[in-house]
Amino acid sequence: MSCDCFSEQQFLSVEQAINNIVDNIEAITEFEEVNLDQALNRVLFADQVSPVQVPPHDNSAMDGYAVNFDSLATSTTTKLIGKSMAGEPYFGTCGLGECVRIMTGAVIPDGCDTVIMQEHCQVEGDKVSFLKDVRKAQNVRFAGEDIDNAQTILHRGKRLNAIDIALLASVGIASVKVYRKIKVALIATGDELKAAGQPLSAGDIYESNGHFLKHMLAKINADVIDYGIIADDFDLIKQAFCDADEAADVVISSGGVSVGDADYTKMVLDDIGKIGFWKISMKPGKPLAFGLLPNSTFFGLPGNPVSAAVTFYQIAMQGITKIAGATPIKRMRLPAVTLTELRKAPGRTDFQRGNYHVDESGRVVVKTTGTQGSGVLSSIGRANCFIIMDKDQGGVSAGESVVIEPFDALLGD
Repeated sequence: MSCDCFSEQQFLSVEQAINNIVDNIEAITEFEEVNLDQALNRVLFADQVSPVQVPPHDNSAMDGYAVNFDSLATSTTTKLIGKSMAGEPYFGTCGLGECVRIMTGAVIPDGCDTVIMQEHCQVEGDKVSFLKDVRKAQNVRFAGEDIDNAQTILHRGKRLNAIDIALLASVGIASVKVYRKIKVALIATGDELKAAGQPLSAGDIYESNGHFLKHMLAKINADVIDYGIIADDFDLIKQAFCDADEAADVVISSGGVSVGDADYTKMVLDDIGKIGFWKISMKPGKPLAFGLLPNSTFFGLPGNPVSAAVTFYQIAMQGITKIAGATPIKRMRLPAVTLTELRKAPGRTDFQRGNYHVDESGRVVVKTTGTQGSGVLSSIGRANCFIIMDKDQGGVSAGESVVIEPFDALLGD
């Protein structure tokens, strides 16, 4: 790397911050084996190879009649000699001029290579006539056309979703090796912070960052250790950080990370770890701290709730994803037409909150959620995407094209 990522630096781009973080951390190496019912959102420790082919045999895609296509060269009428049902194959051989009644999913009988759907057939006793032109191999699903034997179906680092788990079950895999769950410690410091439900005195505010961090981390199956609110006391803060460092893979705090802040949090971090306090060319979320404690990785987020949410989502999650052993995050970005004016001054990459949809003409359109202040948490609650405006870009008029990033499962429902 061309710079010391633990030093206090002038403005870094979002990309530089992510690269600095990812280049200076390692994935955990411990794994465990879990059954499929416990595998949702877990990260695969090894490639998964199918022990079977899918489908396991040639089978019918329709209810109808199976024939040998060559039979139809001389006559469109055949003799019905049996039936093949799902789970109850026809075990004989179907010769020229013969057909077998077959149901969807049933094994194609020996001698057959084509299925004619029942709606295109006329049956009179044991005679079956075909009323429309027939193509060879129509309505046949061939063995292994979905998955071949010994084919890699999922790769190491994949975070398993419901379809992944169904795919594993479809090839007979009952359990998988996954990285152990990472442990993430959350710490909030400040005499002004109060827990929800407590009365507020003059100058107090309710602590909210820990709540969204806890639930966002739950979506990636992290084990969260919540140390709650720690008073502005050097010894108490140091003890909390030391305890968190011993217990967790990742320690996250919010607030007190601006360059030049001389609060106890910064003093403790300087004392026990190797931490860089950065300015990021992004809005919201300019201040960010990152570094290494003796046993864990540290992320210090801004105190304002929107800034904390955006820096966690856009930057810290990239590092946490690597620590968990998962493949890097690649979020989808789309062009859209803004329906509202967007205000911005050049100088920082802006992650404005927006709401997008596809209009009647098929265009992707977006509008701002309103006031974009870093303390307006409701601006995210009303949004379903970020409107990403480049560092050097200025304001945008209604009707112009912008880039949006739809929320993924971490911020979405």
